[in-house]
Amino acid sequence: MSERPQPLKAVNRFFEGKEPWQIVTMTASSVLAIVWAHSLYNAKDSVTVRLRREFFRWLRRVPIVRRKIEERMNAIKKGFKKDVGKRLAGMTIHRELPERGLTAEEVAEEVKKHLTLGSYDWKIGNVSGAVYHVNEDISEVACSAYSLTAYTNPLHADVFPGINKMEAEIVRMTINLFHGDDDCCGTVTTGGTESIMMACKAFRDLAYSNGISNPQMVLPVTAHSAFDKAAQYLGISVVTVPVSSETYTVDVDAVRRAIGRRTCMIVGSAPNFPYGTMDDIAALAALARAAGVPLHVDACLGGFAAAFMARAGFALPPFDFRLPGVASISADTHKYGYAPKGTSVVVYRRLSLRHHQYTVTTDWPGGVYGSPTVNGSRAGGLIAACWATMMFVGVERYVQMTKEIVSVARFIEAELRKIEGIFIFGKPATTVIAFGSKKFDVFKLAEKLHKKGWSLNALQFPSGIHIAVTHAHTQAGVAERFVADVRAATSACLKEGGEPVDGKMAIYGVAQGIPDRSLVSDITKYFIDSMYYLPKPEDYVEEN
Repeated sequence: MSERPQPLKAVNRFFEGKEPWQIVTMTASSVLAIVWAHSLYNAKDSVTVRLRREFFRWLRRVPIVRRKIEERMNAIKKGFKKDVGKRLAGMTIHRELPERGLTAEEVAEEVKKHLTLGSYDWKIGNVSGAVYHVNEDISEVACSAYSLTAYTNPLHADVFPGINKMEAEIVRMTINLFHGDDDCCGTVTTGGTESIMMACKAFRDLAYSNGISNPQMVLPVTAHSAFDKAAQYLGISVVTVPVSSETYTVDVDAVRRAIGRRTCMIVGSAPNFPYGTMDDIAALAALARAAGVPLHVDACLGGFAAAFMARAGFALPPFDFRLPGVASISADTHKYGYAPKGTSVVVYRRLSLRHHQYTVTTDWPGGVYGSPTVNGSRAGGLIAACWATMMFVGVERYVQMTKEIVSVARFIEAELRKIEGIFIFGKPATTVIAFGSKKFDVFKLAEKLHKKGWSLNALQFPSGIHIAVTHAHTQAGVAERFVADVRAATSACLKEGGEPVDGKMAIYGVAQGIPDRSLVSDITKYFIDSMYYLPKPEDYVEEN
C-alpha cells in the first residue's frame, strides 16, 4: 500500500485524540470561515463601506435617533412639496382624462403654459448645459423629421427599414468622427446613461464568457454616476480610484494598482462631468492593452465637441479609436450633436464586443426575440430627428459652432482666473469650467448667481460649481454678463465672510457633511418623489 501524502498525515496528527464532536465543530467552523472569506473577497463593496453602512443602520434603530431623523425627513418632504406647489400655483391639475378631448389649439395653449413654469430663461443662455443650442433652423428640421416618423419602430425592421438605415448611418458617421475603421460598430441609444449601461453590459458578459463570475470595473471617482447605476442594475462591483488634486484627472498609477483578475473594464472620461478635465486616455489605453482589459472612453458630455476641436483650431490629445487600447466610446448626439433629447451613440472596436451588448431570448413561446439595447420598441422618430440634425448641420457648421462654443469657454475660463477669491479646477479640456473658493463657501456664490438668474451645477468632495458652455452662451453679451455677475457675487461673498449659506444651495453643503450617506440617498429619493407630486386644493390651504 502506498504511503499517505504528507498533508494527510499532518491532518491526521492534528485530529489525534479529538472527540467526534470536536472534529465536527472544527470542520464546520473551517468551512464557514472559508465561505466568509470568499464572500468578503468577492463582495461588491469594501469592508470599510459595509461596516460603516451597518453601523449607521443600527444607529438609526435607536428610538431617539429614529425620531429625530423622521422629524427632519418629514420637514424635508414638506419643503419639496411646497416648492412644487409654488411652481404649479394657478395651473389646472389634471387627474383624470377629460370627458371631451381638447382641441388641437387648446392642447397647444396648455403646452405653452407648461413651458413658462421654470425658474430660468434657457433661451437667453442662463442655464449650464441642459439645452445645447437655440438655433430655430436646426430645431425645425429635427421636429419636422420627428413628426413624419413619430409612430415608427425600428424593432420591426421589415416594416421600417428606412429607420434602420438612418440608425446605421448615425453609427457609421460617429465612428468616422472618432477615427474608427470598418470593423468598428455600435448602436443608437436613448441617452448617455443607456450608452454607458450598454458598454458595461457588453464587458460584463465578455467577462462571463472568460470565466469571471463576479466582475469589477475600475472607475475614476469623477466617472459619471451612470456607471454606478449600471453597476446596480447589472450586478457589477465597482473599484473607484482617486484623481490628482492638481489636475483633477485620474491617477493612472492608481488604476494600474486597482486592476485585478476580476476587472472587466476600466474607464476614462473625455471630459469628465464635474470638472471638464480630460483623463490621460493615451496612458489608460496603453495600460488597458498591457493588462488585457477593455477601456471604455466616456465622451457623452463633450464628445461631439471634441471630435471637431482640431478642425476648429484647438489642440486636444487623442482620445478615440486612434489609440489601440480604446475598446468602446459613448457620445451623446443630444448634447453637442444638437439633436433633440433622447439619443446617444455607443460604438465598439469590433463586432464581437457589440454582440455581448445584445439580449437574445431563444425559447420564448412568442418566438425568438433579440434586441440591441435596453428597449424593445424604440422611438423611430428620435432616430430620424437625430439623423436629420446631423445631415442638416454637416461638418462645416459643426466645426464653426464648436469654434464659437470653445472660444467662449476659453474666454470665460480666462476671465474667471482673474477674479480674486475663486479658482479653476484643473485645466478645462472642452466646454465645462468648474470653479471653487478657499476664501468662502462657494455654495453662497452659487446662491447669489441663482438669484441673478443663472442655473449652474453644484459639485461636492470638494465643493464647487460648474458651467457647461453651450451654443446658447455664444449669443452676444451672454459670456460677458456671466463673468460680470460672478465677479460681483464673488466680491459680495468676500465681504460677507463666513455667513451661512441660505436658499436651495444650502442643501449641498449640508449633504456633504452627513456621514451616513443613506440619509442623503433618502433625501434624494424624496426629491424625486416630489417630481411626481400633484398638489390638491387642500394642500394650498395647509401651506397658508
